[in-house]
Amino acid sequence: MAMRKGTNVPIPAPSVRIELGWRTGAGVPDADASALLLQPSGKVRSDADFVFYNQPAHSSGAVRHEGKSSGGGSVTDTLSVDLAEVEPSVETVVLAASTDGGTFGQVPGLTIRVLDAAGGAELARFDSDDATVETAFVLGELYRRQGAWKFRAVGQGYGTGLAGLATDYGITVDEPQTPSAAAPAPAPVAQPVQTPPPAPVAQPPAPAQPPAPPAPAATAAPLSLSKVTLTKQSPSVSLTKQGGTSGALRVNLNWQVHKQFKGWGSKLGRAMAMHSDLDLDLCALYELTDGSKGVVQSLGNAFGSLHHPPYMLLDGDDRTGAVASGENLTLNLDHKDRLRRILIFVTIYEGARSFADLNATVTLQPQHGAPVDFSLDECTVPSTVCALALITNAGGGELVVQREARYLVPERGVSPQRTVDYAYGWGMNWTPGRK
Repeated sequence: MAMRKGTNVPIPAPSVRIELGWRTGAGVPDADASALLLQPSGKVRSDADFVFYNQPAHSSGAVRHEGKSSGGGSVTDTLSVDLAEVEPSVETVVLAASTDGGTFGQVPGLTIRVLDAAGGAELARFDSDDATVETAFVLGELYRRQGAWKFRAVGQGYGTGLAGLATDYGITVDEPQTPSAAAPAPAPVAQPVQTPPPAPVAQPPAPAQPPAPPAPAATAAPLSLSKVTLTKQSPSVSLTKQGGTSGALRVNLNWQVHKQFKGWGSKLGRAMAMHSDLDLDLCALYELTDGSKGVVQSLGNAFGSLHHPPYMLLDGDDRTGAVASGENLTLNLDHKDRLRRILIFVTIYEGARSFADLNATVTLQPQHGAPVDFSLDECTVPSTVCALALITNAGGGELVVQREARYLVPERGVSPQRTVDYAYGWGMNWTPGRK
């Protein structure tokens, strides 16, 4: 249902998906979806009520940032909102977007859609077509009225980016401040000649001073809006220089299948979309500094270990892509000096013969420091294995992430794991395995 700015419609579904979409192309900046949970005052209760790429899940579980997917010349960034779980003190969920490296006047086909999470039916749609220099937008909002939920098309732009939008709703943002110009030194003046002080005289007692005010309570650290997006033009980044020096590093693969069939991949793409048992596996080849090598994957129950070699753990096996958090691999950066190189890759275990029409986003979220993300290119070959990212120890404990996004085509009778091993020279011996 297409809407005009300022109009509203009822939302009968207990849980919805919010899809922010736009057409991509040369010179089009990236955009990011976000949500703010507001109390009746129109402000957040705390910084925890801001859901975005650096804080992807609300503590209540009601709102999640699921990540991006791309394909067919368009990009979609998705939020999920379980309206039945939104806390009673929250009256409005603001649905916003911000650009990265440009303005919304450079973003064609900007659209927000509200979909029934259960069946995928479109409940509301608002197309924004009047953007110019704005770098952030409130596209819509979900709000309560007499116990029921509605969606309003808003279309309010901000020229101050995500920081300005978030601050307007009461979020404390950690943004670098421009140092003010130093005040000029005062001009020297003549000093009076010091004379002896007068003889002391009796003074009345000083009035009692009021007690000093209590020290202000410690406040939570402000939210950081920093992030790094890897592209073909800028494919690598140092995790260490971004602040990722310790703690856990979560590698997330989030994917969707889109029924957009064309060209050589139409038959393979259709077969992929029709298989409800599609099973993708997030995997990692590793080599430690002592020379030991291995693989972390669900095949053969080789899930790894976080506190013992190989210091990485696979914590999920999403067989359908329906799990909001996708598949995750966690690395223990407290042992980064023991890691020589890690290749993150994904394979099709069953359900399809190619990655055609698979849209995926890879996010590396360190416990400390800025997140790193990138989208996969469209698959143009009959591939069943894709190398996602290569993490290498550059010496001195510095870890460098290299975007690979490389689709590989196994030869007849060669497994996807052996194929990626050959491509990157890991030199392991492989035997058949099952889940």
